[in-house]
Amino acid sequence: MDVDDISITDLWDRVTGTQPDPPWWLVALVGLVALGAVLHGPTWRVARNTVTIAHEGGHALVALLTGRKLDGIKLHSDTSGVTVSRGKPHGPGMIFTALAGYVTPPLLGLFFALLLAAGRITLMLWFSLALLGAMLIMIRNAYGVLSVVATGAIVFAVSWLGSAEVQAGFAYLAAWFLLFAATRPVIELQRMRSRHMAPSSDADQLAHLTGVPGLAWVGLFGATALLALLAGGALLVPDADLPDLPGLPGQADF
Repeated sequence: MDVDDISITDLWDRVTGTQPDPPWWLVALVGLVALGAVLHGPTWRVARNTVTIAHEGGHALVALLTGRKLDGIKLHSDTSGVTVSRGKPHGPGMIFTALAGYVTPPLLGLFFALLLAAGRITLMLWFSLALLGAMLIMIRNAYGVLSVVATGAIVFAVSWLGSAEVQAGFAYLAAWFLLFAATRPVIELQRMRSRHMAPSSDADQLAHLTGVPGLAWVGLFGATALLALLAGGALLVPDADLPDLPGLPGQADF
């Protein structure tokens, strides 16, 4: 479609319309690629930036929803991040803000899976762009701006220039990655806690705020990630329409 000929109505229909399901082999292939990106150390160190964006975005969104004042977000090259908000140092607002970080990536992956199961591939991609654009406003360091802009540029290029199959493959890859990737940071968190290397982690802040042990919060993070993976995976895995295999000699039909 020529960009000059696109009207607001055309654009709205393109974003909110449904797209055909991708072939089962493409869904399986990008799922394996996503799993490999989580398990392969060098790839994970780069791809983890996406999880950090979702993690810090979750903190920021819940801080705003609970009435806290958001001062800004910083993303670092070691894939860590920090979200600074102001308000009461205790109470439900602070608790939910601290809780949001580790549960946002799996829940976002599950939400993406719901959109994809409904055939809303383009809507899922543009929703991601909207989230990144909203987050960019609150970024307060150069690396954070670079990370969000680069991620947004990739999503936009795929959603605007990619073929239907490329868009579907990328969208399913993103959903699979968030679902698979959500568990690894929880494991890394507990490993650091066991070595007394993360005294101010989200789990320990929640323990201080609620009196519930930090390990219980780590367990909640992990359970959320696993349940989201199971539910999201069930939505993403299509009914494979495999070709009929030729019958073998002497094979009987029942």
